[in-house]
Amino acid sequence: MTTIHLIHDEPAAAALRLALESAGRADRVIALADDLTVGQLRDIDEPGNPGAALRSAFWLRLGGVPETRTARDCVALESIEADDANVVIWHTNAAGDQLTLRRICYRLRNAPQRLNEVRLFPEEVAGDAAAARLAARLPDAAPISVLRITRLALEWQEAKFANGETRRWRDNTFTSGTFADLDVLILDTLNAAATPWLAPNEIVTALAGCGTGTPACEAVVLWRLRELAAAGELRLRDDMYVAREQNRPAGQALRASTATRLSLYR
Repeated sequence: MTTIHLIHDEPAAAALRLALESAGRADRVIALADDLTVGQLRDIDEPGNPGAALRSAFWLRLGGVPETRTARDCVALESIEADDANVVIWHTNAAGDQLTLRRICYRLRNAPQRLNEVRLFPEEVAGDAAAARLAARLPDAAPISVLRITRLALEWQEAKFANGETRRWRDNTFTSGTFADLDVLILDTLNAAATPWLAPNEIVTALAGCGTGTPACEAVVLWRLRELAAAGELRLRDDMYVAREQNRPAGQALRASTATRLSLYR
């Protein structure tokens, strides 16, 4: 019987494909790209996935994100449900991974014997050595108990019912939040920075490391920076000199500074 490997995000999936290839295995790898930590979730798994259109509209609103990512994930999960292959879910303890794990358990809750998992540390899917690390973890795939599948599926249902703007994962618990909460964390991060300007990827890294379990998708952070700038809370700049100095592509070093730091607004 063939095996289908599910993992969150395409870079991690690419590393996993290399790991399987190095082990001489032709298993299928599917990247589930939708960032479930943000945007509405209600009705996303109902017949026909009626909630998918609303999520697609959300990603379209942000810009720079394929609005088809939600629909692609829905189609992928439908194809897995119709299959009988064993499934291995690769996940870290990140909020997006944990939500993806719960969604898969919900979708396959009636075939629990198919579900297996590999629990990863974030550093195992990062960097050029990710494929080698994942190859070493291939033997660690283990069945998920029926009791745990039931609990995870229920937690996914609860997250959908809450239908918050954001979802935070902290102390093994999901809580719903708002984009205003995320804005406060972004401003706090900027105020605490050692330099007056921070690039979006630096803000994402800082948010991920602050221990609050907040969503830290770069597309979402960029969107919130634009919204904060429009509200007069901060200024954005495209610093070409810094871009070259830090080996970033010219024109892509969007920098942000809080009003409190530079007294740009009162």
